[in-house]
Amino acid sequence: MKISLLAPDYSVSEQLTEADLVTVKAEGFKTVICNRPDEEIDPALHARFMEAEANRLGLDFIYNPVSSRGFTMPNVELQTEAIDTAKKPILAYCRSGTRSTVCWALAHAERLPVDEIIQTAAKAGYDIGKLRPQLEAMAEFG
Repeated sequence: MKISLLAPDYSVSEQLTEADLVTVKAEGFKTVICNRPDEEIDPALHARFMEAEANRLGLDFIYNPVSSRGFTMPNVELQTEAIDTAKKPILAYCRSGTRSTVCWALAHAERLPVDEIIQTAAKAGYDIGKLRPQLEAMAEFG
């Protein structure tokens, strides 16, 4: 499991397993956000099982499935709400960490300079430069 830090209270990872949640807890995370839809994964990794194990370990769990075909405003709004209100630090995961990174970026479009968002993602290993026009539009019209 590779964890990439985007902000002091928000990191991303590729797909987690129930066993990984023990490490997530040991690393000090308080909330886990699943951005991977159940229909993409093995039933053993479905959100309800991951949530049950997370809760058993004392972690909060938020299910915000983001399709690989694109984001919706409800996805962005839920991720923003979670970033603002969930217990921190937060670990968000999807297949590779990219969707969780994009969710973070879109949630911060009105809060941080677009260049800073793109550079932060790049330092964590995620190239989101193609989202610049969308980030700029969200920042301007938020």
